[in-house]
Amino acid sequence: MSEGFAWGGPAGRGLIRACPDDFEVEEVLGHEPSGEGEHLWLWIEKREHNTVDVAGMLARAAGLHPRQVSFAGLKDRNAVTRQYFSLHLAGRDDPDWHAADLPGVRVLSGQRSARKIQRGRLHGNRFTLVVRGLEGDRDEIEQRLLCLRDHGAPNGFGEQRFGGNNIARARALFAGQLRRKPSKHKRGFYLSAARSLLFNQVLRQRIDNGSWNRILEGEVAMLDGSRSFFLPDPADPAIRERCERLDVHPTGPLAGAGDSPLSGEVAELEQAVFAAEPDLVLGLQRFGLRHERRPLRMRIGALEWSEPEPNTLKLAFTLGQGSYATSVLRELIDYDLSTESRLGSAHGRGL
Repeated sequence: MSEGFAWGGPAGRGLIRACPDDFEVEEVLGHEPSGEGEHLWLWIEKREHNTVDVAGMLARAAGLHPRQVSFAGLKDRNAVTRQYFSLHLAGRDDPDWHAADLPGVRVLSGQRSARKIQRGRLHGNRFTLVVRGLEGDRDEIEQRLLCLRDHGAPNGFGEQRFGGNNIARARALFAGQLRRKPSKHKRGFYLSAARSLLFNQVLRQRIDNGSWNRILEGEVAMLDGSRSFFLPDPADPAIRERCERLDVHPTGPLAGAGDSPLSGEVAELEQAVFAAEPDLVLGLQRFGLRHERRPLRMRIGALEWSEPEPNTLKLAFTLGQGSYATSVLRELIDYDLSTESRLGSAHGRGL
């Protein structure tokens, strides 16, 4: 999304990610290891490494194949992040992590479990962010924070999803014009970027017509904190009330093969977006992705803020799985990235 602000545009400006400690992410898995079994769950703190890199480091330190290391979600490189990894150690003792060479990585705790961690199975993430060099009217900023707390924000994909050239590479992949066959990991980035672009374009149009937070005729709605969706009656007062209290959200497309359950004006809007990007839509279908839905709006849980130093804003909040902290920030401030973080995103390293 380039413009398309839901709440009237930024209320201030400032710098984020001035250093890794200014951007902390803690995974909320929603379930705990059982205490015994052949899988070792490690609670890891990492700095300036992406999740895939850390999984490889743990595999090497434990003498495992990378496929024997699992995690629930990808976390940002340019941040201090804490998350679980599981290692399949059937018939083996726990490695000596104190002797392992893990620069930038700390093993905070370890516990056995009967099951490995499943990719994508997490409740969300808790973010703690610092904005430096804050400019803007403090009352206006506080009013915007209250608005975000009470009414949520557009659930757009952040710039991390697109890297520097992921969309261009997706188009080249679909056209058979890549010089070399990408790894499965990189191909996943390109496919995700294509899907995210289409979703963001639909969301932008729903913001512009004022319906990003309303249930329309022919809409597919999704329960908050769930992947369950249904076809609601927008005239039902109970549906309107549940939508207002953020219990039910309108949805947008994650493009792929399969029939869309939409109808009416919502279906027409999404089809118009797809018609403008036929190479992306057909490419996603050809690579076997199935049509899915994603909420257009996100609830911002347990939002807290303070000004610990002059011109410094500290924020803490929880988002559901797949939601981006930067998509919350863009509704609050016109933010700039530190030089290092900007380079990391440009090379597709911010996950």
